[in-house]
Amino acid sequence: MIRYNKIRKMDIANGPGVRVSIFLQGCTFHCPDCFNPETHDFAGGQEFTTATMNQLLQLCSADHIKGLSILGGEPMHPKNIAGTLEIAKAFKQNFPHKTLWVWTGFLYENIKERQIFDYIDVLVDGLFDKKLANPMLQYRGSSNQRLIDIPATLKAQEVVMWQGN
Repeated sequence: MIRYNKIRKMDIANGPGVRVSIFLQGCTFHCPDCFNPETHDFAGGQEFTTATMNQLLQLCSADHIKGLSILGGEPMHPKNIAGTLEIAKAFKQNFPHKTLWVWTGFLYENIKERQIFDYIDVLVDGLFDKKLANPMLQYRGSSNQRLIDIPATLKAQEVVMWQGN
């Protein structure tokens, strides 16, 4: 099973509205100036257990919570993808009208586990690039990163950017 670094009960920085965020543990990208280097070690953090899943879903059940954000570390890394999929599935089964956002250094086109897209509303993809960093960007650190509307992308069969709805 996967490991996680922390859970934020009320996060307003990682997606629209007040959200719950979970930061998964483990990343091999090691982007210079990563905002979360403590999540790089796959052996760090804490084990994600059934109790963790129950806590996460309980936090998401509050009426003021608009959705769940999964960050890292790297949620789409081969060591984490099965756990990311399990969290995404459980979240959407319990809260079909709340949004699920996922951040990854991988590009959408290169993610092999396509089933995950059945559950994600917005994917923020691409490696953080400190040469393209801009603190004024919403929900991302550098201008090369894309905010992809996954349901619209699947329907159009081409990448569709999130328009902020």
